[in-house]
Order: sequence, then C-alpha cells, then structure tokens
Amino acid sequence: MSEPIFDRTMAFAGILQAISLVQRVARHGQADNDAIAASLNSILVTNPDSTSEVYADKVALNQGYQLILNQLGDDKQKDVEITRYLIGILALERKLARSSNAMGMLAERINQVHRQLHHFSITDDQVIGNFAGIYSDIISDLGPKIQISGNPEFLKQPLVQQKIRALLLAAIRSAVLWRQLGGKRRHLVFSRKAIVDTAKKSLTL
Repeated sequence: MSEPIFDRTMAFAGILQAISLVQRVARHGQADNDAIAASLNSILVTNPDSTSEVYADKVALNQGYQLILNQLGDDKQKDVEITRYLIGILALERKLARSSNAMGMLAERINQVHRQLHHFSITDDQVIGNFAGIYSDIISDLGPKIQISGNPEFLKQPLVQQKIRALLLAAIRSAVLWRQLGGKRRHLVFSRKAIVDTAKKSLTL
C-alpha cells in the first residue's frame, strides 16, 4: 500500500499536468496528443482501486511532478499564470464537492462518454466536445469563471476552446481526488518541502 503523501502528490501532479496543457493549448493551439489523452483518461477512472490506476501514463505525469518542483520548490521558476489557474480549479472543486446534484450529473455524463469511446478515441473531436460540454454545463457555473490567457487567434477557435474546457475538467477530476486523499490548501504552505521531496522521488520512478 502506498503512503498517503505519494498518492496526494500524484493527484496534485495530475492537476498541474492538466493546467499546463490548458496553458499550452491556449498559447499554441495544440499540445502533445499523448499528454492530452493521459489527462482526459483520468476523468474516466471514477472508481479506482488505487491512485496509480487513475494515472496509468506515468511518463505524462512527469510534467506535473516537474511543475511541483517549479511552483513549490526554492527556485525562482514560479509561473504566476499556473498559480492563478490552480487557485481557480481548487475553488471550483470546493463548490462541486458541496453540490450533490452537480456530482450526480457529473457521474451520469461521464458514463455517456464511456459509451462514446466504443466508437471514438479519447482525443477525437467529438469526445473532446463532450468533455467540454460537461465542463460548461456542470462546472463552469459553480463559481467565478477561470479567465484563460493565450493567443487570441487560437482562443477564438471552437476546437481550441473545447480542448481547454476538456482539460479544465481533467484538472477538476484530479482536484477531487486530491481532496479525497486528504489534500488541503494549507498543505501547499506547511507541507511544501514534503510535497517537493515526494515529487522528486516520483520523477525518478
């Protein structure tokens, strides 16, 4: 059985991994397809036996671990935009956790995506559109909208908008898991060193 700190750090890396993909898509109009698939797949694992099961693609998660080192470590590489998105995601997750109605609708809609995957890959435009619709219909109205910065030429494209919303949903999924594993915002301050040390160990696994 893995230690709680490892599981929590894995889930936190999942949040940052999804957020970094949001940032990349907003700036460049696209991101690595395997990394996007890894983040979106985490949404579908709703009843895992272990945290590792949610993040089957350990290589993709390395980006999340690296961001933990950048954002919580002692170096000066902190990205203010990533921090802003993180605060927005954690705030929306709290609203979601307090709404049993929203959680019920979320489970129902995710089941629909499971059925869709019998015919399409997870990065197919139609599946991404479905994920984006879940975010818009259920998550977006729970609290203040997250303002996404990026290249206006890309941000006005419908598919880019859908990818961003789908990845925000993936970030929410990891935030839900992080909270379920006992993660709290105060840990990011008071347990910072333990989280960074765990991320370093996890990067080499």
